[in-house]
Amino acid sequence: MNTAEQIILLILAAALALFLILAIAAIVAVIKLVKTLREIALKADRIVDSAETVTELFRKASGPMTVLHFVRGVADAVAKHKESRK
Repeated sequence: MNTAEQIILLILAAALALFLILAIAAIVAVIKLVKTLREIALKADRIVDSAETVTELFRKASGPMTVLHFVRGVADAVAKHKESRK
């Protein structure tokens, strides 16, 4: 092998080694990014579940609260009526 071939071989080997190192670093970065995105998706799912639970709680409580509001209105009307009679 002459000198020119050895220089070309050395340059190509160095370029290949550099490419492999960069590819490995890129793969590691992508894996970390996917892991972070997965964690964000799980947290978002928990938040949605929590919001659904709160909505369900308010939906269940709205019926009794309406009745209590009506009873309070009646009680206030009776109290005002009693005060006006005096």
